[in-house]
Amino acid sequence: MRQFFLYGSFFLVVSITNAQTTQDSINQQINGAQRLMSTNVNSGVTIGGYGEITYNQPENENGELDVQRLVLLFGYKFNEQVQFITEVEFEHVKEVFVEQAFVNYNVAENFNIRGGLMLVPMGIINEFHEPTTFNGTERPIVDNVIVPTTWREIGIGINGRFSSIDLGYQAYIFNGFKSSVLDENGEIQGLLKGSNGLRSGRQKGIQSTISSPTFAVKLDYYGILGLRLGLSGYFGQTQSENEINNIEGTQIGIAMIGFDARYTYQRFAARGQFIYTSLSDTDLYNNLTGKELGSSLQGWYIEGAYNLLPLSKKQKLIAFTRVEQYDTHASTAGSLGRNDAYNRMDITTGLSYHIAPGVVVKGDYQFKDNALADNDLNNQLNLGIGVWF
Repeated sequence: MRQFFLYGSFFLVVSITNAQTTQDSINQQINGAQRLMSTNVNSGVTIGGYGEITYNQPENENGELDVQRLVLLFGYKFNEQVQFITEVEFEHVKEVFVEQAFVNYNVAENFNIRGGLMLVPMGIINEFHEPTTFNGTERPIVDNVIVPTTWREIGIGINGRFSSIDLGYQAYIFNGFKSSVLDENGEIQGLLKGSNGLRSGRQKGIQSTISSPTFAVKLDYYGILGLRLGLSGYFGQTQSENEINNIEGTQIGIAMIGFDARYTYQRFAARGQFIYTSLSDTDLYNNLTGKELGSSLQGWYIEGAYNLLPLSKKQKLIAFTRVEQYDTHASTAGSLGRNDAYNRMDITTGLSYHIAPGVVVKGDYQFKDNALADNDLNNQLNLGIGVWF
């Protein structure tokens, strides 16, 4: 069944690429930072923002209401070539993070140099996570556990387009995930674990340590109207603190590859994503830290959506279904056995009601499962309000 969904998604995307559509995929799909940089203001400050308020109700448990995030975006154009973009994020009312803070220098047509705190270009949601740009109250779980969103680090690199062949490109050097730290007792503690893979190792620009640089690249093809294809890569080693850099098992190697596709035709839309991550030296890391980190992580999803309202209407009512499978123990090394609880599948179906450009009301239901014979996962109802301006 899982292979059927995966192969079916790519067959669907390929089979409809020759259809005609009135939407240009490269112009229709931008994020908050790109919107600020594309304004017609010659100089000065521009502002924007997005936010989400959510209600999550697992079966047989109390529900949770949350101001999940409120993000304020600020841009300043120094001149026609140089801009500064930053995002300040408030999570759950009480936590404050800087999500992005970078300078973009337009050296020539279709060639930019960018440096600062930036999103790692991997998959779809990590770069396009404003609530009106995706279906479902919550972001796909693949883009939480496998990628992991929101993934940002400090770095420098280039981006632009090869217009003659309809290809966008990004290439950056970053600091990487932190894998090991010394606790207050002088003992080594591992940050990465089997249940959520690399997620706990994100440094987020917070006094980040770097022992070796990592490399990220993404190519986006947009030559067919309505279709956008992405190929991503991320390669390097994790980082550890100075005192333990030379201890065997404190660092692991990472090679992550991702493929994503988005398509729109009139009232129909589809998207899909596949991410595979190979980790080296996890047996040494697990022996040192006692964590159950897998030697490979894998996840994919496919989604189909249809606008139930005529195109002549300003509002949109989108019905969607998303199937996703993700496994943080796709393989293990050494004496570590696979944990079937980490091999999971979710099916999410619901509605997204866009009552105005930039305002969406969402409702969906999630069916949760894993590979254990007797799992106790609770299905979940989600409701939410999202804004983007």
